[in-house]
Amino acid sequence: MIGHLRGTLIEKLPPFLLLDVNGVGYELEAPMTTFYDLPDEREDVSLYTHLVVREDAQLLFGFSDRPQRELFRSLLKINGVGPRVALAILSTLSAVQFVQCVQRQDALTLTTVPGIGKKTAERMLLDMRDRVADLAGSGVAGGAMPGGADSHNPEDDALGALLALGYRQQDATRAVRQVAEEANGREDLIRLALQLLSKR
Repeated sequence: MIGHLRGTLIEKLPPFLLLDVNGVGYELEAPMTTFYDLPDEREDVSLYTHLVVREDAQLLFGFSDRPQRELFRSLLKINGVGPRVALAILSTLSAVQFVQCVQRQDALTLTTVPGIGKKTAERMLLDMRDRVADLAGSGVAGGAMPGGADSHNPEDDALGALLALGYRQQDATRAVRQVAEEANGREDLIRLALQLLSKR
């Protein structure tokens, strides 16, 4: 099991990033809360990781801190929640917001996450109720302020990230266009678009 990587950040195109560790390039997927914490490309970064092994692929997920990874792992234990849905949850809601949803048993907010319907949300709230106290006490917190280098086409990158998280192209395109003028860079554009989509 690969649990931690330290290396040079080569590329970040949400939700994917490429990390050079002693000449070996590791491709990881990460939630937006992790992208907000990433340094600029060509700088060193340290990430906690979780490896998912399937018959057709090996998927590596990266997180800026241990509590974030623990929340991801807790979500994977819920019936009907796979890595993509768990990633979408951590990208749409901060960990603090997720814990608050569980504490309030707020299924409506969880259904704003792509891939989560009412039944899945209700089952998730039930399954996570006993675990949330441990998560809340472990320092689980939301992402930091966005930063990092912009690409030449931040709107295209933002749209690609939203589509990878499960949003429909029509909804993602509309959201990106609505927040494009007020956004400051690619990660900020994705963050604002996610906030807008979560309110619908």
